[in-house]
Amino acid sequence: MRSSSRRGDIAPGPGFGRFRRRRWSFHSMTNIRTILQRAARDLNISGSPSARLDAELLLMYGLKIDRLQLCTHPERELTDEEVAAFVERVARRSLGEPVAYIIGEKEFWSLCFEVGREVLIPRPETECLVEEVLRFYRPRGEGLRILDIGTGSGAIAVVLARELPAARVVATDISAGALTVARRNALAHGVSDRVDFFQGDLLTAVSGNFDIICSNPPYIPDVPYGLLPAGIRDFEPRGALIAGPDGMDFHRRIIREGVHRLKAGGRIFLEIGEGQRDQVAALFRKEGGYRDIDCRRDYGGTDRVASARRPRQTA
Repeated sequence: MRSSSRRGDIAPGPGFGRFRRRRWSFHSMTNIRTILQRAARDLNISGSPSARLDAELLLMYGLKIDRLQLCTHPERELTDEEVAAFVERVARRSLGEPVAYIIGEKEFWSLCFEVGREVLIPRPETECLVEEVLRFYRPRGEGLRILDIGTGSGAIAVVLARELPAARVVATDISAGALTVARRNALAHGVSDRVDFFQGDLLTAVSGNFDIICSNPPYIPDVPYGLLPAGIRDFEPRGALIAGPDGMDFHRRIIREGVHRLKAGGRIFLEIGEGQRDQVAALFRKEGGYRDIDCRRDYGGTDRVASARRPRQTA
């Protein structure tokens, strides 16, 4: 995939995890300003590259307030119970656990998605995949049948169902736990009646053909697992990350099987990792049933979404 650290929520620094739980003096930090300063300092010592942001997110979650309230009420006093709960969350973050897992949610496409250790944390760059689908299909979503392979939290499937209200979305995952989370997200965002979830291995879980096949599959090459950043290695599901010696195992299968499951004129969209554009393009060409092979860069300038079209049948 992109460099392996990009699969992390925020890749921890080299010293992440040095800090261990410290005994904080509760009476000296009973307001928002003071406790944020202390938490940010300790998270910085532990190696977090976003210590202040981490502390703010953890405190906003615990106090059930938004950023405006956080900034405009710095003198608000905290109860001992609120402080104790916050200290526990900061301790977890200091050991490398991603903020999204600590608070159980992650924003994607300006929507809040439930996440847990069963699913990969949605990344902002994956929004590029959604944008590419909508670039081709938003004007004509009527009757579309969409397949999201390896749905995880359901973020892609849910967003496409919301943005293309006349479409029908099918989402698959091999993990029963992930599908449980995805179903809850579909329900929370009002699209559970238009997203069907199936458990199984890639395309084997579903039948029929689709106008759109999309996926954010695993794409980290096999490496000694201990070399991955701790925030990824110790917390995110390995099966959602690793994809063979060159990181292409899942792309090969989806491209090979997908050409037989696309309707004529249908398109396939795959998230890719840094340096994988040419490999994926070669896989599309080798299969022989694809045209209009393209690649979209994310906003950081990294090749992110490969796509191709199955030609319409001609007389």
